[in-house]
Order: sequence, then structure tokens, then C-alpha cells
Amino acid sequence: MKQLLLPTDFSDYALNAVFTALKLNSHQACTFILLHVYEPNTGLLSRNQDAAKTGLVYDALHKNAISRLEETLHTITKVTDDEKHTFLIKAIAGNLSDTISDLILECDLDMIFMGTKGATGLKQLFLGSNTVRVLKKVRNCPILAVPRKFNFQALKKIVLPTQYDHFFSKGQLRTLLKLAEHWESEVSIFYVAQEFALSENQIANKKILEERLASVTHTFHKTPIHTTVAEAITQFAEEQLADMICLIHYEHTFMKKMTQEPVVKKVGFHTSVPLLVLPA
Repeated sequence: MKQLLLPTDFSDYALNAVFTALKLNSHQACTFILLHVYEPNTGLLSRNQDAAKTGLVYDALHKNAISRLEETLHTITKVTDDEKHTFLIKAIAGNLSDTISDLILECDLDMIFMGTKGATGLKQLFLGSNTVRVLKKVRNCPILAVPRKFNFQALKKIVLPTQYDHFFSKGQLRTLLKLAEHWESEVSIFYVAQEFALSENQIANKKILEERLASVTHTFHKTPIHTTVAEAITQFAEEQLADMICLIHYEHTFMKKMTQEPVVKKVGFHTSVPLLVLPA
């Protein structure tokens, strides 16, 4: 049974990520863990020397979080009747990224679904600060970032950008393959580069990638990049009418650059479809 984490701050975009997770995994045995992480104001607590009163503050925050999680779960269960889906709620005090890292091991998570505010203009970001922090911290579990206005209908096409610089291990693409096989999706491999001549190492990696994707429909594409890598990816995804973009989180790649907030702000990486980030 899949173990899927649904972090929520009780916003509309977090709820949209929940519904995307439900639809993406319809008729599959899954446990959905609805998580709210709350961070008490440590500045105020440190000035309060009464340990009993500090405990009361934590208790109140926890009870409020549980109450809101139960309300959210009620909203979810009113619109879904999938017998293969079960739900758990967790309210934890602490840091979001650290808490998620702990739960990956504790709950043996298969994927994390995060709602993002989405881009409403050129200066708006698809990747919000919480998502960026989680992507930088969490490197051992697939993460799906879902834009606020995304309405999941089907997973017909997935764009996989690559520079063929890295070897594709057997387990690396497991999540992508399972999604593509379940939805009978086409994977569009997009060669991201300014020059198309491949080295011997890149040719070998491309051949391995083709072998890894043998069980699903896949096509290879390349387009000259005239702007930034991020803009080239989003433009290609739009042209392909893609339902998802998948990136592998290697060190020293455009993925790392995109998760450094100052660079993200300059690039303005915003897409109207979910972004699936796989561990390297």
C-alpha cells in the first residue's frame, strides 16, 4: 500500500494538492497522511519562564491543529468514496522540512504532495518559499508540487527534461514509470542544451534512459534554448500540452539553481502543471 504525505496549512492551494493526490491515485490502495506542522513563537515562549504555561500554549496549538485537520478530512471524505483510500491525520510542532524528513523514514513514504500558490504574473513564483525549503532539504522522496489553479483530469503526457549528463539508475525513475504505466502516459524527453552534439557519455546515458522507459510510450525532443532553461522547459511543456513536468534533483544542475531562492526569483519558474521532483 502506498504511503502518501499531504502537508497542509489549510489553504485552498494545499487542499487542491490533496484532491490532485486523490485523483492521481484513484482506485489504488493508499494511505494518505494529512499533516499540519505548527511552529510556536519561540521568542514569546522564551520570555515565559513558567513551564506549565508554556505547556498550555503547546497544548492549545496542538488541539487547534487537530480540530482543523479533522475539518479538512471531513471536507475530503464528503467528495471521495474510493474504498481503497484510507486517511490519517498528524499535527506536529516543529520545522516543516525537518518534520517531513523524519516522516519519510518513520512512515516509509512513497511521495509528498505540496500545494503552491501558483503564478499569477511574471513576477509571481510557482515555487513558494515552503516548497523551495522542502525541495532543498528533502532529497530521498519524490515530491509533487501542485499549482493552486491546476485541475487534474488525466495524465496523458509527462515532460522529462534532461541533459544526459548522468546515469539513470534502475530505481531512479520508478515513481515516473508507475505513474506513466497506470495512466498510459507518454513521456516526452526534452534535451535541454544550447548545443545538440552529444559526448560519448551522454550517448550512453541516453541509451540507458531509452531502456529504462521501454515499458511506456516515450519520444525524444530537442529545441534550441534562446532564453533560460526554466523558460525553455515551461514553453516546451505548454507546446506539448503536458500534464506534468518531471525533474531529477541532481547536484550542480538547473534543478539546484532553481531551488536557490534568489535564482528562482530571477528566473520566475512558473508552470500551470504539477512539477514532479525525483531524488537523484
